[in-house]
Amino acid sequence: MQAKEQLTEIKYFVRRLFRDDITGHDYYHMQRVAHLARLIAEEEGADSFICEAAAWLHDVGDDKLFTNPDMVEKELDGLLQQLSLSQQQISAITQAMQDVSFRKGKNPKTLEGKVVQDADRLDAVGAIGIARAFAYSGAKGRPLYHEKKDNHTIQHFYDKLLRIPDKLHTTTAKTIAEDRHQVLKRFLEQFYQEWNYTLENE
Repeated sequence: MQAKEQLTEIKYFVRRLFRDDITGHDYYHMQRVAHLARLIAEEEGADSFICEAAAWLHDVGDDKLFTNPDMVEKELDGLLQQLSLSQQQISAITQAMQDVSFRKGKNPKTLEGKVVQDADRLDAVGAIGIARAFAYSGAKGRPLYHEKKDNHTIQHFYDKLLRIPDKLHTTTAKTIAEDRHQVLKRFLEQFYQEWNYTLENE
């Protein structure tokens, strides 16, 4: 089986798992991360197939997205075995997937892991990053903003999104992040301006 066919099978698998997601971790998130991972890999000299495959699959089995992550991971193992991949390729894909998580503070051990982590983090900044933050919070029942509590969407900008550029590994990703980071900052400025305007004119 050729690499193109293997990636096509991976896409079908991902589409089935994530087509109904409403948290911002849908099929199109995987597609964007896979595209970014391939782009970064080509610029940074990483294995582009491993990066793209791991990027497509990086949220499979995530316990915040699946009620039965062990079952999904078994399905993934079965898929990887069916794709005529070498054991080395399977290990490389699995390692890169495991190294992605922001909340677990993972520090990737391989260049491919760094590329996939960077690609995933880039999709959390910029205009789409803003949209995904509110989609996730809405799905989890969190408010937009609260002046006296921390469990709101705007707090997530400070806890994670604004910190992302300093946590990227590759030069390519850091360059892409520059404009996206400014979008976050401008959004927050506008948000507070409108929020405070409402309060001042009660």
